[in-house]
Amino acid sequence: MYIWNTLSGRLEKFIPKDSNIVRMYVCGPTVYGLIHVGNARPMVVFDSLRRYLEYRGYRVIMVQNFTDVDDKIIVRANELNVTFKDVAESFISEYWRDAAALNVRAPNFAPKTSDFVQQIIFSIEKLINKGHAYVADGDIYFDVKSFPKYGELSHRSLDDMIAGARVEINEKKRNPLDFALWKSAKPSEPSWQSPWGLGRPGWHIECTIMSTELLGSTLDIHAGGEDLIFPHHENEKAQSEALTGQPFVKYWMHNGMIRFSGDKMSKSIGNIFLLREAIKIFGPDALKLFFLSKHYRSPIDFSQEAVVSTMKAAKRVFETFRRFESKFPFPPLVKSDEWIEEKRSIFREALDDDFNTPKAIALIFDLINELNKAMDEGNDKMALKVYHLLRREFCPVFGLFELSSQPVEGSVEELIQILIDVRNDLRLQKIYNLADKVRLRLKEVGIELKDKPDGTEYTFTREV
Repeated sequence: MYIWNTLSGRLEKFIPKDSNIVRMYVCGPTVYGLIHVGNARPMVVFDSLRRYLEYRGYRVIMVQNFTDVDDKIIVRANELNVTFKDVAESFISEYWRDAAALNVRAPNFAPKTSDFVQQIIFSIEKLINKGHAYVADGDIYFDVKSFPKYGELSHRSLDDMIAGARVEINEKKRNPLDFALWKSAKPSEPSWQSPWGLGRPGWHIECTIMSTELLGSTLDIHAGGEDLIFPHHENEKAQSEALTGQPFVKYWMHNGMIRFSGDKMSKSIGNIFLLREAIKIFGPDALKLFFLSKHYRSPIDFSQEAVVSTMKAAKRVFETFRRFESKFPFPPLVKSDEWIEEKRSIFREALDDDFNTPKAIALIFDLINELNKAMDEGNDKMALKVYHLLRREFCPVFGLFELSSQPVEGSVEELIQILIDVRNDLRLQKIYNLADKVRLRLKEVGIELKDKPDGTEYTFTREV
């Protein structure tokens, strides 16, 4: 198995620290709002990677954190006149709801920043004692010049980073790239007692402490979106290796961004499509196919047309499975043979090549065609073999097409067209108030109607 390592900038053979155990850390969300489609890509990609590693026989210990101490959470809590924990716990609960709807498995551990504050304080003290951090009026900063390999992950030189830095002017810092490990307390903010007074952890230190406390000083895989390479993961790497004296991560993996009209999808820009709304409209399998049909390191342009296409593909798969299961409600297990081993080999070769999910998904759809052909020809033996590979081996690697996520009969498109026809009838009868009500209610759930000379068209709009 080969993985593209962001650190080396090349494909590397995957050899975990322990031969049969994979220690994997994925950066999780900052929980101040509902997650959007952009957040869902790493959820799907790295959940699938974990499943595939297990399929290959590894024992995977996966950690995904929740950032529950953050400026945005504090602002939200103050607006609502509640505690930061009230906000965080509420949106963590909503995260689990969305993850379950997408059929993404929970990690083995899901630590929160606020549960590791004492370990963070202890580690910051060690960094100060080692000469890698300094106190500045109650704040603590990591001294990037004390770590010669700073910039190694993002492949930038220190001088170039300083020259191009968009860093707020802070006279406390020795260097504009130095980053906060600890922030002194401000009014209306959560704080903890420390040797430097009341304060709270900075952003980057939390991932170092939570990952190393739960997985050890060296992780096999550290994953996240490519927007985290710098500064977050660069800073994690620097402080972790300065703290332990050991390599922090063997394989750094980063997924490409999801773009909406050419821009990265993010809450800060405001061009987000909430995940739960997308699941309602398209279904979980359509979204997973949308993510996995493109290589994880490539960016994806989110569009109605693209996801509707995968929604139609998912519907065809369910129709094929229903057709087979109507004849074999309890299909017997099949013995492996040369044909089955050949298909398994193609599947593994695709995913062993830097987790090439598009090739694996293409194989799944080739097998769907073979299953339909076998049923058309009355070849039950072949149909059973194909079904076995699809339903019991290949699809579960991606959490696809499981019974719990089957769409209801009738497509979203058909339902929308029915409402358009009803609205047009109302307009012909000059019952304009009800016709407008249909249009406005559709707009509220993210479907915008456009009347044209040759008929009414609809588009899915983003959730803002």
